[in-house]
Amino acid sequence: MGVLASLASGLLTGLTLIIAIGAQNAYVLRQGLLRAHVGPVVAVCAISDLVLIVAGVSGIGTVVEQAGWILDVVRWLGVAFLTWYGVSSLLRARRPQGLEAARAGAPSLRAAVTTAVALTWLNPHVYLDTVLLLGSIANAQQSDQGGGRWWFTVGACAASILWFTALGYGARLAERALARPRAWRVLDVLIGLTMLAIAVKLASG
Repeated sequence: MGVLASLASGLLTGLTLIIAIGAQNAYVLRQGLLRAHVGPVVAVCAISDLVLIVAGVSGIGTVVEQAGWILDVVRWLGVAFLTWYGVSSLLRARRPQGLEAARAGAPSLRAAVTTAVALTWLNPHVYLDTVLLLGSIANAQQSDQGGGRWWFTVGACAASILWFTALGYGARLAERALARPRAWRVLDVLIGLTMLAIAVKLASG
């Protein structure tokens, strides 16, 4: 497989795995709408993905696959955190506020970064999809120079950077639609239900 083909394959595969609606994406979207610490949150999500992708391609997936108990610990920590965040979002929806009011009550930089780290690293599906699945696909790549898997990796890493940047900074395009308290209430309800649904899915294994 040629360099361009490997890059394109990595980019498309990465986007396919990342774009699915999840806790991480929902949080980046909310921070983007609030225009609160968007850069740091996007950086945490993208850099975390890059670390996990490279780890998977480098063969760490074998270790993850064998250490099932570690994934169990991560899973239950993730269930607890997602449940807390989901309930918090639903409670916020009980007190609807406009976009400007929501911005005034946006979390601090430390809280925003901590939440982004937790939503990324306390999700066992991140390890299964990014480390195991993406790593396996990357290592199946071939090229005349023997570096197909690393060009695939570059494409997958580019997908993460592009997606989180577009989601975080592109969220402002929906500002007018979410300016009213009722619209913001709907968003908080959707985010809360998304978090709780993922928590239930994790708890059920």
